[in-house]
Amino acid sequence: MSEEPKRRSSLGRGLSALLGDEPQVEAAQPAGPPQRLPVSALTPSPFQPRRVFDEAALDDLASSIAERGVLQPLLVRRAPNMNGIYEIIAGERRWRAAQRAQVHDVPVVVREMDDREVAEVALVENLQREDLNALEEAEGYRRLQDEFQHTQEDLAKAVGKSRSHVANTMRLLGLPEELKDMVQDGALSAGHARALLGNPNAVDLARRVVDKGLSVRETERLAKAAPRTTAHATPKASNKDADCVALERDLTTLLGLKVSIDVQGSGGRLTVQYQNLEQLDDLLQRLGRQA
Repeated sequence: MSEEPKRRSSLGRGLSALLGDEPQVEAAQPAGPPQRLPVSALTPSPFQPRRVFDEAALDDLASSIAERGVLQPLLVRRAPNMNGIYEIIAGERRWRAAQRAQVHDVPVVVREMDDREVAEVALVENLQREDLNALEEAEGYRRLQDEFQHTQEDLAKAVGKSRSHVANTMRLLGLPEELKDMVQDGALSAGHARALLGNPNAVDLARRVVDKGLSVRETERLAKAAPRTTAHATPKASNKDADCVALERDLTTLLGLKVSIDVQGSGGRLTVQYQNLEQLDDLLQRLGRQA
C-alpha cells in the first residue's frame, strides 16, 4: 500500500497536531508527555528554513523564559549519527532564548520523523507563526520541491496559501544577490522586489526605491517606466505565442532564474540567465540531483 496518502495528510496539520493537541490518526506514534532535556543535548536542524533571528525579540523572549520558563515544549527527534543529541524540528527560537536566560533544560516532545517530514513541519510551523522573511519562505519551498518532489499545488495546500502566492514567492529566488540582501535585511519588501523582477536596471531602481521611500505601487510605476530590454533583445520576443510565454514563466518560476525560449522552426533555443557563478553552481547541483 502506498505511503503517499498518509504523508500528504500530514502536511499543514500544524504543530498542535504533532504535539498531541489534536486527535491522531497515526496511533502507532503517540506524542506522549513532554520530557526535559539539557539545552546542551539539542542542536538546530539543517532543515530549519529560518536564517535570521531578531536579536531584540530573542532578548524579550529570554526575559520571559527567565521569569516563567519555557511554556511550550520543543519538538525534536534523535539526531542522525549523533549519539545522545536531539535535533530541533520546531522551537529553535525558544532554545536560543533559553540559553540567553541561562536555563539549563527545556521541555521537549520526541518524535520519530524522517527528513521529508522534518523539512515539511519546519516550514509549515514557521509559516504559521509568520516567522520567515519572504526569501526564507521561498528557499523553504524550493527545498521541498527539489529534494522531496513536491509540486507547487502540494506546497500551496500544505501551508494554506494560494498556488499563485507560492509561485510569486519562489520568483524572488531569481533576484540579483544585492536585491536579495536588501529583502533579507528588511530594506526592501517582497512586494517591492517582485515589482523589479526581470528589469535589467533592478539594482539601481531598488536603491532609488529605498532612498525615496517609494510605495509598492510607486515602485511598479517606476519599473514600468524604466527600460526593460537590452540593446541585444530580438524582435521575436514580442511575437511569441501564449503557450511559449507561459512555458517561459513556468520554467522561470521552477528554476528561480530568467528563462527565455526562442522558437526556430521545429526546434529552437532555450536560454537560462544567471547573475553570478553562485547561481550557476546552484543550478548545476539541482540538475545533477534530478538526474
